[in-house]
Amino acid sequence: MTHLARRVLVAAAAAFAMLTTVTTPAQAAAPASPAVTFTNPIAEQRADPHIFKHTDGYYYFTATVPAYDKIVMRRATTLQGLATATETTIWTKHASGDMGAHIWAPEIHFIDGKWYVYFAAGASNDIWKIRPYVLESSSANPLTGTWTEKGRIALPLDTFSLDATTFTHNGTRYLSWAQNDPAVGTGTNLYLAKMSNPWTISGSPVMISKPEYSWETVGHRVNEGPAVIQKNGKVFMAYSASATDANYCLGLLTASATADLMNPASWAKTSAPVFKSNAATGQYGPGHNTFTVSEDGKSDVLVYHDRNYKDISGDPLNDPNRRTRYQKLYWNADGTPNFGIPVADGVTPVRLSSYNFPDKFLRHWEYRARLEADVTNLADSQFRIVTGLTGNGTVSLESANFPGYYLRHKNNEMWVEKDDGTALFDTDASFYQRAGLADTAAGVSYESYNFPGRYIRHFNNLFYSQPISTTLDRQDATFYKE
Repeated sequence: MTHLARRVLVAAAAAFAMLTTVTTPAQAAAPASPAVTFTNPIAEQRADPHIFKHTDGYYYFTATVPAYDKIVMRRATTLQGLATATETTIWTKHASGDMGAHIWAPEIHFIDGKWYVYFAAGASNDIWKIRPYVLESSSANPLTGTWTEKGRIALPLDTFSLDATTFTHNGTRYLSWAQNDPAVGTGTNLYLAKMSNPWTISGSPVMISKPEYSWETVGHRVNEGPAVIQKNGKVFMAYSASATDANYCLGLLTASATADLMNPASWAKTSAPVFKSNAATGQYGPGHNTFTVSEDGKSDVLVYHDRNYKDISGDPLNDPNRRTRYQKLYWNADGTPNFGIPVADGVTPVRLSSYNFPDKFLRHWEYRARLEADVTNLADSQFRIVTGLTGNGTVSLESANFPGYYLRHKNNEMWVEKDDGTALFDTDASFYQRAGLADTAAGVSYESYNFPGRYIRHFNNLFYSQPISTTLDRQDATFYKE
């Protein structure tokens, strides 16, 4: 072989290597935030839920009971375990005077080695004289310990006030709550103050939000139930708006982590609700949320209440059927939280990310299954992994925002379609869930029930049911649950 010929061959080999490097997707790592699944509802007739994950390995749960007469608590080592955990009454309303009525929205926190419960209460002789109060316990187990009444949180305005929550940011502890200020108008606004101890604010509070959009003022002018989560260089405060019926929903305030939180200008409000009723999934009035984390600490979890029916007879406050529910909280590419929709009762959905394109997800678009990144309409990329329509050890993938619609193959293309009740649909929409063809440890692959050897795979960002033979085929047919 001549020197020139060798140079040509070497150059050709180098060019081929570069081409291969450019066109072959890199192997994905297992997702940093793998799927967490729950079965809803978690607790019937428990509104305004709050969960605290403690260093002792337990989740502590408290919520409003329909009789508005006591504070209950339960604990479990898993979030799902709270559904069946024994419940204990830790405190009961006073027979007369202050703290004698309307015991609302308890929250459990562990601060400087002690337990604190924040709650709102009216007076027995004036049930609408709602004010915030605090209980304290130094016991290791707050379900069995003794509670001391630290009394009412003193606020500059002696008006209707409730839903106190506390959080720390940059070493400073804050209290946020909802309160009426007659100078602002009817309804409740959100306030923020620094704290000198767990039951005392310091300095002057500031108002950081008031009802101003139409979705905040249905039935009543309401901003209440603040809940804070800090991530991606931001402080996010979710809050509830409008009357406590099907119009109840969540809004979101955002501040930079480097901003002065006591400056109202630091907070920006979404112009539309971030979480609201969904007729398709049968969930109404989602709100009064809190945030917690999964057992492994890798996933954020949204905790909230809602009802599974829209129409209420009489005052919604007298309807006892708000239920505690969970679902995973996702994050957009820009670092903002994506609440999605309140998902249907039963098992919660997951997202399926591509093995070789980890920023892209299986989603439906005009019912065609596609692979796309940054799906901000979150529910389009969520599927419930349910018992297969054919049984026989299979699974089916049900759309989160179109219950009763399933991923099925049709002419070897993958579509999301409504179950028509036929045997053909059942077989086309049933799959064997296998260990990932390209990652048997953490990935999953889906083999067709009625065409063995054919798997769900993406090609040119569309999904098909195809036989698998090459390394690239196996990568295209492997997914991670997120």
